[in-house]
Amino acid sequence: MNRITLITPPNSQAMNAARELQLSLIKPAGSLGELECITVQLAGITGTIPSTVSKKAICLFGSDHGIYEEGVCSSPQDFTRRLMEVYAVSQTGAINILARQAGAELRVYDLGVKGLGQHTNIITRKFLADGTADFLHGRAMSPETVREVIAFGIDIVRDMKREGFGLIGTGEVGMGNTSPACACIMAGLGTRDDSLVGRGAGLDDEALHNKKKVILEALNFHADNLTDPVNILSCVGGLDIAAMTGVFLGGAVYCVPVLVDGVISAAGAMMAYMIEPLTREYMIASHESAEPAYVHAAEYIGLTPCLKLGMRLGEGTGCAIMMHVIDDAIAIINSMGKFHEL
Repeated sequence: MNRITLITPPNSQAMNAARELQLSLIKPAGSLGELECITVQLAGITGTIPSTVSKKAICLFGSDHGIYEEGVCSSPQDFTRRLMEVYAVSQTGAINILARQAGAELRVYDLGVKGLGQHTNIITRKFLADGTADFLHGRAMSPETVREVIAFGIDIVRDMKREGFGLIGTGEVGMGNTSPACACIMAGLGTRDDSLVGRGAGLDDEALHNKKKVILEALNFHADNLTDPVNILSCVGGLDIAAMTGVFLGGAVYCVPVLVDGVISAAGAMMAYMIEPLTREYMIASHESAEPAYVHAAEYIGLTPCLKLGMRLGEGTGCAIMMHVIDDAIAIINSMGKFHEL
């Protein structure tokens, strides 16, 4: 966590140079909207003009969640393991396909998936073999575990930067993980507004009512300890959210842009922002998740998602799609003709 002190504001000179370059291109100023904003942000992160992204990756974190036992998810918990095996073996999951389409490498991490053994295409780092504990009755995990997982996420970005990766997407899989994500966001906002609680993978009205009740009871149970991001993650978080918190922090430490996916990813981004607000400058929001808590987290951080596709799958799928948009933004600033060349 000491590396967080290394985070600095983005390179303002490079950002100004990118703005000037955009003004020189043969188009009305600002007419390409967010594509122009992306290139300015990338310039600030990388310190270079024109920007390039030679290698892209999506980090997918798998973990199980004890809160599943409270009936907050409609899918069998074993789906976490089975989906992880799909990503690793048949490689036919949505994120496998979209990552390939985007030219991105998919890295899958087992942080604590029940019953999942070693696989060639899975990086195993089981912080808790069966995932987190049921946070309705106690902490999801210890603060020490949270710090270890955050440090692991920061290390991932450090290592990927050394490997030449210039753009990282965040994804996850874990049955029931919209509950810890929503709980973390509500705890960070200091709200008990249960309209932030969504249907996740498709709960019916009765199950949604139960999910809201469970989350509110858990937040009230832990109320005295929801004092900072580490304690929020410890009380009501998940291993996946903590790892993504570390990745967002790592992006700011090592000057690598990191993409925010859906609501679980947004919870990690929010925790990172609460630890160090400068991390926002190194985040790019991909799509607006259909989960209601997402909008509140994005507004709190100050992020504007570029895409609105009604998606709520997770896995980093929104990040993979957003990578095409970023490629287009870079192509424009690097290759478009200039007024003085007419």
